Amino acid sequence: MKKLLLMAAILISGLSAQAQLKAVRYTDGTQALKGEVTANAGKKLPGVLILPAWKGIDEEARAAALALQQQGYIAFIADIYGEGNVPADNTAASAIAGKYKQDYAAYQHRISLALDQLKKEGALPEKIAVIGFCFGGSGSLEVARAGFPVVGVVSIHGGLAKAADRPNGPINTKILVEHPAEDKSVQPQDLANLVTEMNEGRADWQLITYAHSKHTFTDPKSPDYNETMAKRAWQHTLLFLKEILQ
Repeated sequence: MKKLLLMAAILISGLSAQAQLKAVRYTDGTQALKGEVTANAGKKLPGVLILPAWKGIDEEARAAALALQQQGYIAFIADIYGEGNVPADNTAASAIAGKYKQDYAAYQHRISLALDQLKKEGALPEKIAVIGFCFGGSGSLEVARAGFPVVGVVSIHGGLAKAADRPNGPINTKILVEHPAEDKSVQPQDLANLVTEMNEGRADWQLITYAHSKHTFTDPKSPDYNETMAKRAWQHTLLFLKEILQ
């Protein structure tokens, strides 16, 4: 019974979040894209681009957007896959996310379109940050690698690896990596390589590791959810954003 009540509460909160956000249509050539923006769009405020997990725009991304609006930011959730390409299950999500991880230039391109749209929604161009969950956390790191003009990125239980043949380059944006200690999708060498990459790029970076936490530890719908660590991670995110955007 308690589990059913919890799931009902999560469903209701998800529907409520969706109702409070506005759909925004934009395009990549002939591919239609549909993101979501907070109600304070157009007010010339600092902006945060949210890169969702591997199934596309979800309740965790929407909840984050509303929480960021309360902090005085315009939040825009990117559509990476495009209309008609939203995966129905984990198998499909793995396939399409894997495609963008391999073709990182295509991923960076879709992120750049979302950043442009965030600016059109009123975000101050000189005060923009990017946060991402899971697959989106991988995208946050791609923002830093691409040298996009943002002041900071947050990778929340993101994939940290990049292809071995990609050289390390300069990194001008500030980076916060929020890493669950028991994330089996990230190998120790991936983490070590990222630290090397950030150091060689002379980045302003910080890495926080959350004890007793598995991969999707911040998602209330996930069996990996760790409420204590999820709350800490969100406070660390807000502290970082306050430093770089306010």
